[in-house]
Parts: sequence; structure tokens; C-alpha cells
Amino acid sequence: MKKISIIGSTGSIGRQSLDVVRSNTDKFKVTAISGNENIELLYEQTREFMPELVAIYSEKQALEFKKKIENDSSFKGVEIMTGLEGLNAVAADSDSSMVITAVVGMIGLVPTIEAIKKGKDIALSNKETMVAGGEIVSRLGARIIPVDSEHSAIFQCLNGEEMESVEKLILTASGGPFRGRTRKELLKVSKADALRHPNWEMGRKITIDSATLMNKGLEVIEARWLFGIDADRIDVIVHPQSIIHSMVEFKDKSVIAQMGNPDMRIPIQYALTYPQRKEGKGIESLDLLKAGRLTFEKPDCETFPCLKLAYEALRLGGTYAAALNAANEVLVEQFLNDMIGFYDIPHYIEKTLERHSSAKEPGIEDILAADTWAREFVKQQIAI
Repeated sequence: MKKISIIGSTGSIGRQSLDVVRSNTDKFKVTAISGNENIELLYEQTREFMPELVAIYSEKQALEFKKKIENDSSFKGVEIMTGLEGLNAVAADSDSSMVITAVVGMIGLVPTIEAIKKGKDIALSNKETMVAGGEIVSRLGARIIPVDSEHSAIFQCLNGEEMESVEKLILTASGGPFRGRTRKELLKVSKADALRHPNWEMGRKITIDSATLMNKGLEVIEARWLFGIDADRIDVIVHPQSIIHSMVEFKDKSVIAQMGNPDMRIPIQYALTYPQRKEGKGIESLDLLKAGRLTFEKPDCETFPCLKLAYEALRLGGTYAAALNAANEVLVEQFLNDMIGFYDIPHYIEKTLERHSSAKEPGIEDILAADTWAREFVKQQIAI
């Protein structure tokens, strides 16, 4: 019985992680979970899985949650915590051996570091942890098993291989909802248009990142730190069917690809059961005859400049990736709030990189400072 804690249990990855647990109650026990706004779902998750610790980032929402459970004896013994302290407590929970970091955004960095310091295995879905703090996290020597489908695919392709034998990593991208559109066609797209991802069930922020190709840019930065490989040896190709989740080319020119239906429960379960593989209960087998043709395209970095900006931030090093990530978080939120247009996202990210003054060998304080600076800079620019 593996005991796990989940940071962000009410989000898309958190819900699908609990789906995997639900199908394997003889293998996994959830000891701690965290959420934020979706109190109703967190209540149902707590009732079903009975963790000993529940963290709610918002103090206001935590009060509502406490009122909801105060007269229900089945919740007796459940500890409720709030804020970053609560997230850190879930990450460091003494009963669990693995932490699933399923929260979206920079908020996941500090709890992930806390979990690593406590010797936990990390099932990593929070891109921002490695994008902003990859250099620091990689020095801590944790066992990180990626949950993102692309990084999980690479992790699986590298199983038993030496990095010295790797020529390059090839990340696949679906192309998002706007694949094939021209820049002119995208000038007036709405958030509703951008949220219609053709293949994956994802949260709103990640879906917008997929539409701009920033999601793939963040994955390039993450791959650099997860696998210790330079940006020039990380390629991106567009694969609309999302059947091949990523590939590794080796020095002997062999290419190994990991394939499967676009179902996040596959990489989640692999992370939870690694190094074993278990039956994928409720997961549909890949039927290549049904899938038909698999096609590939070069990404259009002129129409979707966020991918190019991510490569630039990675090559610049220091705290540039942290600044890029912070600016993107603010801009995606503003786009979802109908305050800015689609192309304002790459426009203001580029301005942020131009104005950023980076720390050369950043510590955690430098990364958090760069994050704060970039958020304030973007907000000021939008207000102009």
C-alpha cells in the first residue's frame, strides 16, 4: 500500500489522480490533499478518501469548509490548514512516501521543495516548479517522476538508457485549437475559442497555454532540467493526433517513441506504480487501425511566438525563465478575464524579457523576487 499526498486535488490532474486511486484502492492510500476555491468537490473528496490532512489555500474558503463539516462525525480527526503553510504541510506529510504536485502555477514551487527536503518521491505535474526553479530542484537530488504526458513519455523511453547515448529529445505538441490558423485569423479570437482543446481534458490555464504554444515552451524548459540536456538538443514537432506523446533519438539514430490514447491517467498511474506497470483499469487500449494516419508538422513560431520566447528565456538562463513564467501566468489570467487579446500574451512576455535584469546564479529568493517583479511589471504595462 503506497501512501500519497496530493497538492491540488480539485484540479484536472488532481481529479484524475484520485480516479487512478479509486480504481486501485488495494494499492494506494491518500493521506493528505489540498484545494482552493472548489469547496464542494474538496468536501466530496475528503468524504470519499478520508485523508488525515486537508489544506485550503484561501482562509475564507477554509472557514466555509469547516462550517460544512463541523456537524458531520465522519470527518472527526481531519486536520484543516490554510495558506502556504497548509500546502507545505501536505507536501511534507509524514505518512506519505510520494507527493503528487498537481497545482497549477508558481505556487507549487515552495511546497515541492519542502517535499524533496523530506525525502519524498515527487510525481510532478506542476511545470512551473522546474521552469522557474529547475536548477535549484535538480541540485536537491530528488527522485522526480514526471506526470505530464510528454515528459512521462521521455522518462519511459529513457528507461534503462544512459543519457550519454541520447542525441536529442523530441517533444510532441497537438498544435492546440488554432493549429493551421494565420496570425490575421487569430487577432480577434475569444477565450471560448482558445478553451476548445481538440484532444486533452485540461485546466483552463494550461488549455490557454496550449493555444499559444507556451505550454510546449514551458515543457522545453522543464525537459532541460528534468533530463539534464541543453536546449539545442530539445526539438518540438506538431503531432495533431496526440498518439505519440514524445520521442528520444539516440546517437545510433534509433528513435524510441511512447504511444497511447490521450488519457492523463496513463502517465499518472505510471508515476504512482513506477518502476512496475499495473493494469490500466478503465483505460482504453490504443487501436492503431482506428487511429489511422499519424502526421507531423513543424511548429509555426511566427504565428505562435510564445514557443520561441521560451527557448530564448532558457538560453539566457538565470531568472529569465522565472520572469517569463510569471508574466505568462498574469497574462493568461487577464485573457481569461477578457481584459486583453490573444496576441497581447506574447507581446508583453517579450517586453518582460527585454526589461528583466537577471540574477546569474539564482537562489530561491532570487527566483521569487524575479517572479514578483515580472508580475508587477506586466500589470503596470497593461494599465498603460
